[in-house]
Amino acid sequence: MRWARIEVNGEPTFAIVEGDQLAAVTGTPFGDYQKTGDTVPLAGTQLLPPVIPQTFYCVGLNYLAHILEQAERKGIEPKVPQKPDTGYRLQCALTGHENNVEVPVGAGERIHYEGELVAVIGKKGKHLSQEEALDIVFGYTIGNDVSARDWQYGDNTMWRGKNSDTFKPMGPWIETDIDLDALETVVSVNGEETLRFKTNEMLFGVAEFISTISQNCTLQPGDVIWMGTDGTSPNLVDGDVVDININQIGTLTNKYVWDK
Repeated sequence: MRWARIEVNGEPTFAIVEGDQLAAVTGTPFGDYQKTGDTVPLAGTQLLPPVIPQTFYCVGLNYLAHILEQAERKGIEPKVPQKPDTGYRLQCALTGHENNVEVPVGAGERIHYEGELVAVIGKKGKHLSQEEALDIVFGYTIGNDVSARDWQYGDNTMWRGKNSDTFKPMGPWIETDIDLDALETVVSVNGEETLRFKTNEMLFGVAEFISTISQNCTLQPGDVIWMGTDGTSPNLVDGDVVDININQIGTLTNKYVWDK
């Protein structure tokens, strides 16, 4: 099943994707819901981020090639993580499928995409084993961890380099039926493929991250965990369109627009 979020009468509403239609519901996919009987065409309907998380977890380094290439760019020795660590992102950075990524004045020339699998939590969880961890996953969506590298490496924290408004496109929807081992991520810029990798070939998988986080932090329905990216991005320029496709889920598309 695929779950999206749309606006109905000016209010954010969950909807079920049914072929080329969106069926609006009352309630939430993480609890009780009921179809309203209202449908709208999928084509031409603006999709919101499919969930607004209470806590927005984001894995930084989780693919070997990404770690090696980033270290080479910075001229330093690569440091491969020995355990799963996670950081956080801000809700204000979220935007939806086909919305613009708005790059602020002064962000520099090193504006990059990072195509990521996103695990969406469906049940409350604490002190979970790896064997139990995937039982609380509701489904998966796609994230683009947009990065302004000058700010990321120049500031004391990543507050604006990773969290500026619109820097976290997510969508287009949540897919609940996924075979993790069969997933492949393909990123294209202006229709030209720039990156392809096996999505589940992570240093630390979804179950290990969920288990690790849950030892200290209670996971709640609607929380999201962005699982990191492989490879590197070219420097994007004003007007570039980035497509991130993960088979079995779909394609997240966003245009990059420089503020002037």
